[in-house]
Amino acid sequence: MKALFVSCTLKKSPEPSNTEALARVVAEALQDRGVTVEHVRLVDHEVPPGVVTDLGGGDEWPQVHEKLLDAEILVVVTPTWLGRPSSVAQRMLERMDAMISETADDGTPVAYNRVAGVVVTGNEDGAHHVISEISGALVDIGYTIPGQSWTYWNQGPGPGPDYVQTGHGHEWARSTGKLMAHNLHAVATALAERPVPPQG
Repeated sequence: MKALFVSCTLKKSPEPSNTEALARVVAEALQDRGVTVEHVRLVDHEVPPGVVTDLGGGDEWPQVHEKLLDAEILVVVTPTWLGRPSSVAQRMLERMDAMISETADDGTPVAYNRVAGVVVTGNEDGAHHVISEISGALVDIGYTIPGQSWTYWNQGPGPGPDYVQTGHGHEWARSTGKLMAHNLHAVATALAERPVPPQG
């Protein structure tokens, strides 16, 4: 089983990402269950705006799209800015919109029988809104969203230290991340054993 973590940080590599630091908790818990994990930082790739899989002209989204189709588990990793998902996360979802009309050999949408979850950090609240926006979009695309397949961290109101600069709330965020990994793996395993069939 494979999991793809798509980081929607605004920071290019090698700058460290707070949200990726929390996502590693989920990744390690999945690896403990025998899942192969791959990470993609989207801002490091040329991904122009659009709603099709391949825009040509150096568009690197098709390579990410292939990784999505190769993974049973998707984890979207995004910071919170102005109470919303990052602009990179929105662009990712817009490019994934094309998957709604892409089908597998049996005619089902390509996202069927795949699960997804969300990891969020931010200096202020808005995590539940971000989780809801991303999860709702992924359901539209065809992903299955297990219960409690998310984790988040925030510092509280106003500016302050980041996730990697503080221990505030880390125990809760880590335990929630481990539960997220458990639920993602359990539902992905169930779907692998008994996939959603084509519509009759």
